[in-house]
Amino acid sequence: MINILMIEDDPEFAELLSEYLSQYDIKITNFEDPYLGLSAGVKKYDLLILDLTLPGMDGLEVVEEVVRKYDIPIIISSARSDIQDKLDGFALGADDYLPKPYDPKEMYARITSLLRRFSKSQNTMALSPQNDFEKKGDTLYFKGKALSLTPAEFEVLSLLIKHQGITQSREQIINTAGTMSIDSQGKSLDVIISKIRTKLGEINPDESKRIQAVRGIGYKLV
Repeated sequence: MINILMIEDDPEFAELLSEYLSQYDIKITNFEDPYLGLSAGVKKYDLLILDLTLPGMDGLEVVEEVVRKYDIPIIISSARSDIQDKLDGFALGADDYLPKPYDPKEMYARITSLLRRFSKSQNTMALSPQNDFEKKGDTLYFKGKALSLTPAEFEVLSLLIKHQGITQSREQIINTAGTMSIDSQGKSLDVIISKIRTKLGEINPDESKRIQAVRGIGYKLV
């Protein structure tokens, strides 16, 4: 069974979606209050469906909180049509954005597609000839050797590994790395990247080149 956490302040809408998805062995647990949803043990769920207009806390704040603490795919389900909301949601780490109203069939298709892609992404964390990275708890291993990383370095490198081959903007990296300071918009991120490169290079000098700068955008792991 697929267990989905939903934070949606329209209980009727949540119930209709829940009834439809139940035929596919998908269980939705909905919370109208975002604070209750965040305290419900997010990591025990397979995916989060999130409204943006919520009581007491904006949905974009929820995205930021979840991305900082958990590794779970997020689908924003919102009637807010402002393109900036969509851009902000993706920049903060949301994986998909489905405007309301929508057919439940489309939500089902997006859930299955996202979980399939997320599963593949998780598998890239396993040790392999192509990747050479392995994650065990709070430790990252490279070519079988544990990397001594600060919390910020761990978060940045984990993000680059998760999206290997895909450029991550500076904003995406900074927003995901919750341990980075507010003033990390500039040189602090570059310093962190430099230190990660040095630590990879200590294992093999050529490996420091695995993290490439993409001019005007950010960084990617190759």
